[in-house]
Amino acid sequence: MALTNEKIVSDAINYRRSVRIFKNDPIEDEKVKECIHLATLAPTSSNMQLWEFYHVVSPTILDQITTASFNQNAAKTAQQIVVVVVRKDLWRKRMQSNIDFLKSIYGNKPKSDYSKRETFAMNYYKKIIPSIYFDFLGILGIIKFIAFQFIGIFRPIYRQARQSDMRVVAHKSAGLAAQNFMISMAAINYDTCPMEGFDSLRIKKILHLPSSSEINMLIGCGIREEKGVYGERFRIPFEEVYFKL
Repeated sequence: MALTNEKIVSDAINYRRSVRIFKNDPIEDEKVKECIHLATLAPTSSNMQLWEFYHVVSPTILDQITTASFNQNAAKTAQQIVVVVVRKDLWRKRMQSNIDFLKSIYGNKPKSDYSKRETFAMNYYKKIIPSIYFDFLGILGIIKFIAFQFIGIFRPIYRQARQSDMRVVAHKSAGLAAQNFMISMAAINYDTCPMEGFDSLRIKKILHLPSSSEINMLIGCGIREEKGVYGERFRIPFEEVYFKL
């Protein structure tokens, strides 16, 4: 579905602000859904896509989420809320989806007929991904971490091998998707507010999520009130954060 009245990317980025108070004006479900679809086009580590998006439009569920979000204005006045969920526990399923996709584009042929590039891609998902994501009570992660640090003395090697490391990786990918969503919303003059202030256990119960899932962020959605943006945008001077080498 094509979105109308779109801004160019730089305009959308400059327009986007964290809006704490939304108008009581409705927004279109389908437009928000399309922005969520654009969120799924964000880059993601190893194309694992360990994310889910819950598009909350039910007034009852919105009220429950608002209570679990400490009744903050960005939730209380939101017309809709999008919950970005990390599903690191689905790594096997997502891995297999990638393998199935590769087989579909490489064709039904014997392994011996794969090119070097095709063989590497298949082995990446069949061997490397399990070696990184599989763990047992954190023990294997510690062993891999120590082994990789030792190997790293002699050559460059991927060092993030613990459960906590892969958790960070999954959240980074989800954060990229969330930013895609918010910029897409800004492009059609819809406003958002990413929220980290909430009771994650209650949110998971409201959405009937498994305990192995993690809430990346809540995003309030609507149209901004003039007083909904709390002051001028402040950023550290660019010269303090930009380094050209």
